[in-house]
Amino acid sequence: MALANQPRLNAAIGLPFGSLGRSLAQTASSKRPAMSDPIATSAEALEADAIPRVHDVHADDQTAQTSQSVPDKLKQPVSKKSPAQWAYERLIIYIQNFEKQLDNEHEIAMGFTGGNAGVVRIEGMGFYDPDIVTFYGTDGEGAKTQLIQHVSQLNVMLRALPKNIDQEVPNRIGFRLAEDLEDAADPSV
Repeated sequence: MALANQPRLNAAIGLPFGSLGRSLAQTASSKRPAMSDPIATSAEALEADAIPRVHDVHADDQTAQTSQSVPDKLKQPVSKKSPAQWAYERLIIYIQNFEKQLDNEHEIAMGFTGGNAGVVRIEGMGFYDPDIVTFYGTDGEGAKTQLIQHVSQLNVMLRALPKNIDQEVPNRIGFRLAEDLEDAADPSV
């Protein structure tokens, strides 16, 4: 850019005449990481920005917050996961949190939108890279079901259903799924 255009550019972006160069130099020097900064490279900064976070707010104090800490197994940057793996892992966090709020007379089920799958009592879950999530369970009539869903169509509602009468304790699939995340070998290997 020619020096003659600098005053017009400065005025257009709200800078006093002659300050653009000084402003850019100050910005550049302030962005440089100090030797004591934990993030020393732009690659590390981008990676830190892509690490998954979780946050939610509820109207009452009785509703359990989603765990505010992402499990270590899930802290891999999103860019290194397939959409299916990423959806699967986040669903596990939501399922486990929902189950924490249930009493011993109820267990989790999922309602699915966009079709007549109805409500499925969740007994298992999986994913098929790069973009398929599958749910295993039984429907309201006790029939064995498996729903295979593309991640772009994923839209579920978690529901509490009374546990089966013949069960002494409710089925808690969320805790088994979370254990599997912690115990499983890296799926990218």
